[in-house]
Amino acid sequence: MLVLLLASPAVMAASADTIEARLAALEARVSAAEQRASAAERRASNAEARAIQAQRTLHQAKQRLASVADSPHNATPASPPLVAADSPSHAPADEGDTAPLSNVNTTPEGTLSFGAYARSGVLFNDHLEGGKGGPYQSPAGSVGGAVGRLGNEQDTYVEATFGYQQLFSNGTRANYTVMLADGVDTLNDWTSDDSDLNVRQVYAELSSLPTLRNSSLFKDATFWAGKRFDRDNFDIHWLDSDFIFLAGTGGGIYDIQLTPDWKSNVSLMGRSFGDFSTAGGSSDVQNYILTSNNFFGPWQWMINGMHANGNDSNCRVGGDAGLTQEECTEQTLNSRQGRSAKNGAHTMLAYHGDSFFGLREGTFKVAMMYGRGLGAEVKSIGSDSELLSDAQSVRIGGYGTTALTNTWSIAPMILAEHSKDRYVKGDRYDWITFNARLSQAINENFELQYEATWQNMDLSPRGWANRRSASGSVTKLTFAPTLKPFTGDFFMRPELRAFVSYMDWSKGLNGYSDNDAFGSNGFTGSEWQFGVQMETWF
Repeated sequence: MLVLLLASPAVMAASADTIEARLAALEARVSAAEQRASAAERRASNAEARAIQAQRTLHQAKQRLASVADSPHNATPASPPLVAADSPSHAPADEGDTAPLSNVNTTPEGTLSFGAYARSGVLFNDHLEGGKGGPYQSPAGSVGGAVGRLGNEQDTYVEATFGYQQLFSNGTRANYTVMLADGVDTLNDWTSDDSDLNVRQVYAELSSLPTLRNSSLFKDATFWAGKRFDRDNFDIHWLDSDFIFLAGTGGGIYDIQLTPDWKSNVSLMGRSFGDFSTAGGSSDVQNYILTSNNFFGPWQWMINGMHANGNDSNCRVGGDAGLTQEECTEQTLNSRQGRSAKNGAHTMLAYHGDSFFGLREGTFKVAMMYGRGLGAEVKSIGSDSELLSDAQSVRIGGYGTTALTNTWSIAPMILAEHSKDRYVKGDRYDWITFNARLSQAINENFELQYEATWQNMDLSPRGWANRRSASGSVTKLTFAPTLKPFTGDFFMRPELRAFVSYMDWSKGLNGYSDNDAFGSNGFTGSEWQFGVQMETWF
């Protein structure tokens, strides 16, 4: 007992050492657990960021495919998905990366992308003379009334779109896009004297900003600035006519998530009306277009307001029955028949369907547009400086695509517009176009394409631009044997076509305008035209 009592201090010291060691071990385990929890939190955050980006990339890819299907001819496809480069430095920081924000790689190498649209062909008549063509080969074409384009194009037009995408190590994504375009009518190989080479788009985008990752409104938003076509333009390819075409220079935000079922885009774009060689007013008028584009599932509601300060001070030579420079007096400037609008409003309601009008497999789109003042140009928004403040336009349109059988497919469409007080008080322009394109697959690479167009119009320009009243209809029929990578898809390209087209129209349309092909040089109806053409996009 005495021995045990004498040994107690040593035992107690050893016990204290053991407890201290255990506490130290416990503290080490707690610290390790905290580190593992922190690493898990970083992994979860990175996983969430990658999941968000994967969803965004898929969304952008779908939009690009939809844009290629809807508007391959005059607008670049939607911005390509922002794909990360293969280098590990371009991936989000992994769970072991504890570098501070100041050490983030801010200049990563990016990924290049390339997209294109092109068409080129020759068109001649039954006298082996150069043919007259174009989707707007109609008196109604002066106010947007297009006819079917198959077998009706004689130009060479090309777009080349280059993109550069970057993924920064903090998750931010950047995209730079530039599009070059050129179009000529000559058949020669060297066409520099006739070239219209132009930079149609140049803009930059930023998305997936980490500072907005916790924002329900902006976490999936894309910010942009520059010169561009709006991402959500769409068209009727068979007519080479947009439902809606918004373009200019400015900036905006795409994909603002206002509610779980409501996305919105906002932008401010400017367009230059250019120099006016007339008396009075500014020589450098600009039109500014404020846009709210809203999406509710398949529904789209677009609202545009515009203002062009000084546009109403420009006297419009060639206006009411052809005003001369001398007739542009103060009295004319103060009359509505001699002054252009300086404000405008425009709206569109559209539905993007995933079936053929709900009847069978396929696709369809329908839209209704209304505009007033500068907004009365309902397709190319804000592009017509000559519209009166009282100008009004209503346009409706729709098209669909579906397979009828294993070998037959059809794409019917309708487009119609009523407008009044456009350029002269009391003028009126009414037209309607019906068009259908059919394809018959012969084998895997060869199909026969058929297109029929009927357009009726009643135009009363009241002397504007020396145009005369015209009433009647245009009919166009085309047959086009076609080679392509595989058949059964209206939007599969490239296509190599040979074609024969027949056009006829009412005699009352001849002489509508001195600048119109109708009625000029013997082009008076019952015209046969032939040619070959290639068309491609990717």
